Amino acid sequence: MQAIIFCGIQSSGKSTFYKENFFNTHMRISLDLLRTRHRETLFLRGCLQTKMRFVVDNTNPTIAERSKYIELAREAKYEVIGYYFETTAREAVERNSSRTGRWLVPEKGIYGTAKRLEKPSVSEGFDALYIVRIQQNSTYTAKGSF
Repeated sequence: MQAIIFCGIQSSGKSTFYKENFFNTHMRISLDLLRTRHRETLFLRGCLQTKMRFVVDNTNPTIAERSKYIELAREAKYEVIGYYFETTAREAVERNSSRTGRWLVPEKGIYGTAKRLEKPSVSEGFDALYIVRIQQNSTYTAKGSF
């Protein structure tokens, strides 16, 4: 059983990374899709109760926000892996500019999340932690535990 927790500002590549790497193996828990914390909690509980692998595809910028998922996964005896999507707010705003409709994030939202961002660490309860960066050719690099 594996719980993967994404951490990174909007437009840092989290959802695309999920689709390319975990779509066929892990359920996706995303506030963008579920729209409310209540639905998210129900979906998370369902994954934990059925021993389903999952990815939390949210910004999770603070230790406090990540701790909810980490603690619940640990209680259920899951391996907990973190992926930190490292990017600048300026780069994220540039990528975001190609979005449309409800997927377009207001610039102030990106900058606000960037200000709140606390870089994750293994000491939070992760079994492993990876740093992910988008390359200029739109591929990703992920480096091991840090």
